[in-house]
Amino acid sequence: MMPLSTKERVRSGSVLRLFFALGIVAVSVACKPEDEPKGEVSARPVRTITVTERIVGNTVTLAGTIESQVQVDLGFRIGGRVAERSAHVGDHVEAGQIIARLDPADEENGLRSAEANLTAAEGQLSEARTDFERQRQLYDRGFVSRAGYDRAETALTNATSQADAARAQYLIAKRRLNDTELYADAPGRVIAIGAEPGEVVQPGRMIVQIARDGGIDAVFDVPAAVLESAPVDPAVTVALSQTPSVTAKGRVREVSPRADPVTGTFRVRVGLIVPPAELRLGSTVTGTALFGDVSAIEVPATALTRSAIGPAVWIVDPDAQTVSLREIEIDRFLPASVAVAGGLVPGDIVVTAGVQALRPGQAVRLSQ
Repeated sequence: MMPLSTKERVRSGSVLRLFFALGIVAVSVACKPEDEPKGEVSARPVRTITVTERIVGNTVTLAGTIESQVQVDLGFRIGGRVAERSAHVGDHVEAGQIIARLDPADEENGLRSAEANLTAAEGQLSEARTDFERQRQLYDRGFVSRAGYDRAETALTNATSQADAARAQYLIAKRRLNDTELYADAPGRVIAIGAEPGEVVQPGRMIVQIARDGGIDAVFDVPAAVLESAPVDPAVTVALSQTPSVTAKGRVREVSPRADPVTGTFRVRVGLIVPPAELRLGSTVTGTALFGDVSAIEVPATALTRSAIGPAVWIVDPDAQTVSLREIEIDRFLPASVAVAGGLVPGDIVVTAGVQALRPGQAVRLSQ
């Protein structure tokens, strides 16, 4: 045999490599098992709830403030210049504690003048009484005429009247001097100031405003439409705006008979039952009440989807573990849910998450 040239040897190696590769492919094809049947589609996990009936209604929430049930404006019964005010906003005062004083100079002078007039009137009365007794004795003995007796009696009557008038003026002056001092009539906390030392005030002007100790109210300005739809005695839950976990129950205690001329709202006071200490005077609160309590079916808003006709939800068949679309009738929309008027019955299993990825008859798996 003749030896192969270099070119022929290269060609022969390429052919061998090609046959070797084809052989591997053939073996691989021969060893490949028969096509396996396609596996079933895995069940989709969903979250669900079981439908029950519960009390639903129109939830009304309004903002308000905490106030004392009794707030009084304290002022002087007379006018004058404020010489001293010892109470300040936030101070707690006790019954009988002095709050402010007026300059008493004029009232002291008036009392001295009234006292002098009373002394003079009582002296004249004593003299007239003595003269009358003397004239009466002389008349009884026949030493004086009837006219002299009558003059003595008239003088006694006039002196008595003048003494009574002087005594009344003295008591008025004494009371006016007492009125230059302003006292707290009950324990409470000062919430407002109406005058500063040095000011000249008129009788009755508010010097301090005091919230008396005792019960507190949550006060709300309620629109007329809400007031008209409210039940007779709604239960109100009051929560502190900054800390909603601080709550108290309350009942409507007072409703203003007249609307505010500017806002058209009615002032409603809700008496709080055993309020926590965090609900202080002036705190901003929110009041929530449920109007129109009825038994109805309520589902989360996330369960809502649409069919070709209208609103619908996905219902799970507990035996087949598949879903079907069911149309519902919505009664009202609530903050985070919907009240269902028809289409569901207690015991239905409704999908609440993943509703957009479902199709009728799809297998599902209830997730915990």
